[in-house]
This record gives sequence, C-alpha cells and structure tokens, in this order.
Amino acid sequence: MVEGNFDWTFVRIETDEGIRGLGECFFAPGLTCILRSLEPLLIGEDPCDIHRLFRKLQLATSGAGSVAGIVYNAISGIEAALWDVLGQWLDAPIYRLLGGKFRDRVRVYADCHGGEALESLDEVLRSRAASWEPQASAHTARDYFGEAGGGSPASPEDYRRQALKKRAEGFTALKFDLDVPGTEGFDPHNRVLNNRAIDQMVSLIGAVYEAVGKDTDIAVDCHWRYNASDVVKVARELEPFRLLWLEDPVPPNNTAALKEVSSKVRVPIATGENLFLFEGFQEIIAQHALSIVTPDLQKVGGLAVAQTIAQFADVHTMPVAPHNISSPVGTLALAHFCAAIPNFLAVEFHASDVPFWNDLVEGLPAPMIQKGFISVPEKPGLGVTLNEDVARRYARKDEPFFE
Repeated sequence: MVEGNFDWTFVRIETDEGIRGLGECFFAPGLTCILRSLEPLLIGEDPCDIHRLFRKLQLATSGAGSVAGIVYNAISGIEAALWDVLGQWLDAPIYRLLGGKFRDRVRVYADCHGGEALESLDEVLRSRAASWEPQASAHTARDYFGEAGGGSPASPEDYRRQALKKRAEGFTALKFDLDVPGTEGFDPHNRVLNNRAIDQMVSLIGAVYEAVGKDTDIAVDCHWRYNASDVVKVARELEPFRLLWLEDPVPPNNTAALKEVSSKVRVPIATGENLFLFEGFQEIIAQHALSIVTPDLQKVGGLAVAQTIAQFADVHTMPVAPHNISSPVGTLALAHFCAAIPNFLAVEFHASDVPFWNDLVEGLPAPMIQKGFISVPEKPGLGVTLNEDVARRYARKDEPFFE
C-alpha cells in the first residue's frame, strides 16, 4: 500500500510458471485484511479461469453481503492481476483479451480539484502529512467531508490559473469541484444551497470558461452533497458554459433524484463511481437517469464487469468516462479497457501533484500521459511492472509489502 494522494493498494499474483500479475484496488478501511482472507481461495487454482474465480470470490463473500460494498475493492484488484497473468501467458496485451481496440490513444481529463493541489487523504478521507508533501510537518489534519470543508474559500482566479496550467500541459478536458470552501450552504448537513453559494459556483466555473472554454471541455463535480432542486438551480445557471458533464449531483443510489435532475436541465449528468457490479448501473441506465456513465474499475468488480456495463450503456447511446484516482498501475489497466470499448469519452487523472507517480512503474516511456493522452501499450498483459524500490520508499509503514 503506497501513500499517494490516496492509498494505492497493489495486488500481485504469482504462478508456478514464474508469471507475476499486477492489479490495483480502490482504497477502503480494512482492505488488506480482506485481501489476506481471500488469498487461500486462489491457491492452487488456474489463474486463466478469470470469470470462474471472480464467481468463487463473490460466492465466498456472499454471507457478508457481497451484492455490493468494499469487498469488491479487493476483488477488483485481484481480477485485474488475473488479466495481467493471462495476457503474459498468452503473450498478448489486455486490450486484445477484451476483444481488440477501437483506438490507439486514450483521452485523459485532468481533475483540477478546487483550483489547487489535492492533499493526501487516508482510507476514511482524512487529510494526512504524506512524506512527499512539502512542509508535511506543519500539516493540520481535517476531514474532507467535515463542516464547511475546511480551508480558505476558493476564488475565480484560483480556478482560472489551474485551468490555464492544465491546458498548457496538453489536456483537452478538465474537471473542477463545486463543493469547495465558499460554496457551502448555511447548514453542512441538510444538502441545501443558498443563493450566495450558487453565485460563487457560477463565478468559479465562469472564470474557467472565460480562460479556456473555447477549446477545452469543462466538467464539474458535486460529490453527491446536494438535493435535487438546488442542483437543478446550479445546473441551469451553468448551462451557458456548455459543460461536458455535471457529476454526482445527488446520491447515486437514488434513481428518482437523478432522474429529476437530468430531466430538468440541459447539462449531461454523470454518475457511477460509487456503484457496484452491473446491477448497480442497470436501472439508472435503462431509465436514462444519467447521460454519462462513470464506473471505477478498481471497485466496480473489475474489467469484465466494467465491459458489461459499457456494452449496456452503448445500447442506450451513453458514453463511458471512467472515474480514476489510481496509480499508473490502475490507470494503465483502464487504458486497456478504454481502448476496447466503442463508447469511451475520457478517463480521469487525479494525481498530477504526486511527484513520483510516473516512477512507480517500469516498462513504458515516461511520462505515461503525454499531451493529455495515454498510448495503449502493445506489451503482454498490463505492459508494465511495479518499481518496488519506489513503492517501498512511499509505502504505508503500518501495512504489509507483498511478502
């Protein structure tokens, strides 16, 4: 487990033929304990039976309620490592195992947070002094979802500066948070916005649009904080900026609220990072309660599950823009997936301020993201190996390191 801007948890599967497969899990409390519990279920199995082993892990955890939940954070990382094993064994890149590619390069959008770098957060979204952060000793911990979010109010100039910076790096799509200090309502718990908060949101995104909006797509994120009627007010105010999407306006498991928002505004609504398995997406896609589907492959159940979701979304003419806060390992697995589906839009990049991000893997030219795109690798399996020296340097000291 490596301390990036989030915890990056790597899974390695070793076979008796000397193949090592690498996968990545989304963070969760107690994640490494779950992985250790699942390990005996794989010993002695054929790693090429990916779908059967997925079902085995799923059934083994069914008594713990595995219709959804953080057990899939663990299973998703294991499943990705199995694809890496299979690709190496067959001497083929993962995208070929998924049916071949529609594109050679995968478009990446930069998550610009709240106009400044996102600090490092632990498994319960509490900020911490990561070893790679400047002035770490002066850090004051706070809760990401704490009252008023903490910190100083964001300014339009902060957003404008960050937009220009990322556009200069070659990104053609950017995403900014709306739920930042200065945009909260009077009560941090009731999901209600006031007019002052809405006006501040509009001023922030207006500054971005004025700076780069003519040649750059802009998306915004609400992190499921608000009620449907107030988000409708926000979205209508933002309509002149022709947003790429408005993400997670309301809790994603509330289909009725999602449908209310999407039916009343002319801004595409995106959601999906906190949903699990195909069943988590089936109803909202079928009812067109959203416009853009955003599964997270490090917790949705893995690459095969995500491909099923993408196929169903394609039937309903919806693009897929995967959520992604992972290291280069998870990001590259996503690149294989995004190359192999027809209805891909863009994939998230969330770690531009982590100085060792590109150093964590070996086997590809650095940087992995060049001018806002990832070239899909042709090497077998995932196409990279973990740089264990770098991983050890930034590993969490209270967690195991493979052996």
